[in-house]
Amino acid sequence: MYQVLDKDMIELAIVPYLPETKRGFKPKVSLYEIINAILYKLKIGVQWEFLPVDSLFSDEKLHYKTVFGHYRKWCEQDVWKSCWIQLLKSNKSNIDLSSGDLDGSHTTALKGGEHVGYQGRKKRKTTNALYLTDRQGLPIAMSEPVSGNHNDLFNIEVQFEEVVCTLEQAEINVNGLFINANPGFDSQKLRDKCESKGIIANSCHNKRNGNQDNDHYFDEKLYKERYSVERTNAWMDSFRSLLNRFDTTITSWKGFNFLAFIVIGLKKFYKLKKSR
Repeated sequence: MYQVLDKDMIELAIVPYLPETKRGFKPKVSLYEIINAILYKLKIGVQWEFLPVDSLFSDEKLHYKTVFGHYRKWCEQDVWKSCWIQLLKSNKSNIDLSSGDLDGSHTTALKGGEHVGYQGRKKRKTTNALYLTDRQGLPIAMSEPVSGNHNDLFNIEVQFEEVVCTLEQAEINVNGLFINANPGFDSQKLRDKCESKGIIANSCHNKRNGNQDNDHYFDEKLYKERYSVERTNAWMDSFRSLLNRFDTTITSWKGFNFLAFIVIGLKKFYKLKKSR
């Protein structure tokens, strides 16, 4: 049976956060096998109808529509984000927030759908979202996705609030946190929002802004550590369902993102615990 995560990891770190079935029939197979099938879809990127259910389930075989139905139900209930927040809360000691990196990512949306717009630089319809990583490159939060015709600073106060809210829900103190950001985030609105949260925005000056407002704090040595977020992008791209967006609903798209956070996080946390 193909496994993205160890069975014990899934049963101990994910299954406890799934809501109990209150109506209808209970699943005929273990929740572990359903989650493993969803993780297979996340990693391989195969279309739901081509999900190899014969090799993913040991005894009773679920139809791919049933697997998809479970995934959609959990996405609509925001289960994957809630699970990730609980994992962050219980593994705060394994997160390195000596500084963090903020970056935007445009993902090609091949089938259109919610929050999709034309992005001139990629010459494709895309979806844009902001991602926050810790110093190790571990993705820890994301903003609400928006249409790709918007740049990274679109509605930045609300978008950044969504990112910080995830950390606050995980009971992670952001006061005094340094956040690196590329020149595209050189904005007084973002700096003001960071300051209201006790966060120091370390953004390189954007030459398009001219010489105006160019006296803000900037640590060049710390900024050079931004390379780690590029490594994070490579990790995220290894999940084929994230490399290109096929999901037309934004809840499904967010669900796969948080599932990728969970997979990367669990492997990182397990590796750190094993080394101690």
